Amino acid sequence: MLSRNRMLIRSLVSSSVPCTRNFSGTAPPPRQVLKTGDTLRQTRIFTNEDVTEYSKASHDSNPLHFDSEFARNAGFEDRVVHGMLVAALFPRIIASHFPGAVYVSQSLHYKCPVYIGDAVVGEVQATNIRENKSRYIVKFSTKCFKNDKLLVIDGEAVAILPNLAAEKANVVD
Repeated sequence: MLSRNRMLIRSLVSSSVPCTRNFSGTAPPPRQVLKTGDTLRQTRIFTNEDVTEYSKASHDSNPLHFDSEFARNAGFEDRVVHGMLVAALFPRIIASHFPGAVYVSQSLHYKCPVYIGDAVVGEVQATNIRENKSRYIVKFSTKCFKNDKLLVIDGEAVAILPNLAAEKANVVD
């Protein structure tokens, strides 16, 4: 059964719908309809408190995240923010615009480290939209940038959306 569901999801995300609209900024106007090519973004500055809280929840206490000297000896400029914490921007962006979205999959490629205090822009772009039983299976290109242009994470995600009407982002930091 699981294999059949995976095949259904793969078949539904394999073709494209033409691009007609582009969302810009941190949130689209209320209730715009998501189209292939649309991009949603949010910016976040990662703090020491974020790293500490994530470590508590994940039980990841790698010294790269807590010890500056250890991180420098390992070849980094300073303490590194957990990669999965940075990647958490993607489901946050999707769920803040499409409440009730179900995150199905995510691939990630880490390109550069993110350090505490870095401002990171998370970006999801709809690359494929397929309707299935009054829901929508959407494939997204996922990227994070720091310093407005340096790619730090690249990947793809698939989410099942209850509808394509994007709500104004309701984000709580």
